[in-house]
Amino acid sequence: MKNIFTCTIIMCCFAFAKAQSTKTWSLQECIKYAIDNNISIKQADLNLLTAEVDKKDAIGSFFPTLNASASNAWNTGLTQNITTGVLQTQTTRNSSYGISSGVSIYNGSRNVYRLQRAKMSMIAAQYNAEQIEDNIMLNVSNAYLNVLFNKENLKQLEAQHAITTEQLQRTEDLVEAGSLPRGDILEVKATFANEEQQIVAAKNDIQISKITLAQILNLEEYQNFDVEDPELGDIGAFVLDEGVDKIYNSALENRYEVKIAEQNTAIAEQDVKLAQAARMPSINAFFNYNTRESGQGRFNSFIDPDNSTRPIGVVESTGETVVAPNFATSIGNPAPFFEQLSNNDGISYGLSLQIPIFNGFSVKNNIERSKINVTNNKLVEEQTKLDLQRNIFQSYNDATGARASYIASQEALNARELAVEYARDRFEVGMMNAFDYNQAQTQLTNAQINLLRAKYDYIFRLKVLELFTGVSPDELKF
Repeated sequence: MKNIFTCTIIMCCFAFAKAQSTKTWSLQECIKYAIDNNISIKQADLNLLTAEVDKKDAIGSFFPTLNASASNAWNTGLTQNITTGVLQTQTTRNSSYGISSGVSIYNGSRNVYRLQRAKMSMIAAQYNAEQIEDNIMLNVSNAYLNVLFNKENLKQLEAQHAITTEQLQRTEDLVEAGSLPRGDILEVKATFANEEQQIVAAKNDIQISKITLAQILNLEEYQNFDVEDPELGDIGAFVLDEGVDKIYNSALENRYEVKIAEQNTAIAEQDVKLAQAARMPSINAFFNYNTRESGQGRFNSFIDPDNSTRPIGVVESTGETVVAPNFATSIGNPAPFFEQLSNNDGISYGLSLQIPIFNGFSVKNNIERSKINVTNNKLVEEQTKLDLQRNIFQSYNDATGARASYIASQEALNARELAVEYARDRFEVGMMNAFDYNQAQTQLTNAQINLLRAKYDYIFRLKVLELFTGVSPDELKF
């Protein structure tokens, strides 16, 4: 029973390891993983969180402030008795407590402008995160296509190598039969060895392209990383049929670099309002409550029992002495803590008005600086739209040229295939030497590789145009 259990565990582990080794990724999975794990996107998300905190700061400026204070101090030496007001050489302990509150009633609408600016900054941060996602999508698509290209390139080389292997065997048979000179075998063997080198290099290119894609995804475990091999026979070029002007108009509405530039201009205009608000007077309300307590004894006064009266004057008409009670004083225990707080408290409240008159031209300079920043952002916005237009026209022309190159490469490959068939027939009857036949084979291989390059370059150019039209990651397919 124990052996059966052990075998079951081993088989499960083997099945799990096999499943891990055969994991393949689609383009959509790669894009989603990159968006969820890319470091640049995570940093953009942190910037968005910072913008949200700034918005909370702006909202908080509408609320009153409330602060409490407390202090306790000991003084030694000639100090004033807080109870009697008399200077004494003593060690005293005094404490004070207070609560203060303040609220801005009017400050030139700076709080309102600040909140509006914080909301704009949040939108700009969101646009920036979306733009980084677009760039990641493009990089992932390019790296993904590079893996597919290297895989198909290997398939082409291996198929050609299989033909060369058959041709080597056929050449050896023809040489043994005396139909071809023995030197032709050496030419075919050289081609055979060269193709093996190309296959080794192609396999290495596949691994390198996989590692590059895994690094873009920020994937740590990429030893068993692989991608799906979709069918790319029908390349939909609908985006080219829309025309470059329609693509540009769509990009103006959807591309985030334009939205970021427009939002930065709006933020700069809001900064002008904030700077101008500094010219306005501000009104604030305040409320303070304070009290204190001391460890000093209380000052007590009472009639002296030993000498209850003392003369204070004489009546002129009778000569009678006028007396008054004779008070004695003493320092008793301190008053109870809460009694002192109640007896010594005080409240102050009111309004304060601040009117800016002259402050070294700082307000004026800030306004001028903000206006210059608005002009600069408008120029950046205009340049962004010009750059976008140039990039779209360039990408459209590149895609159009890539389509023409792809079609020409197909025609060239068809011609090379016919030429190789013709050369094979001539070679097998001894009307062509091995060198010329291998040249025809090499030209066919080059035509196949050129078609692959043209095909994947064409696909990538189309993906670039699709991103300009605002295609989402779920819609970006091969």
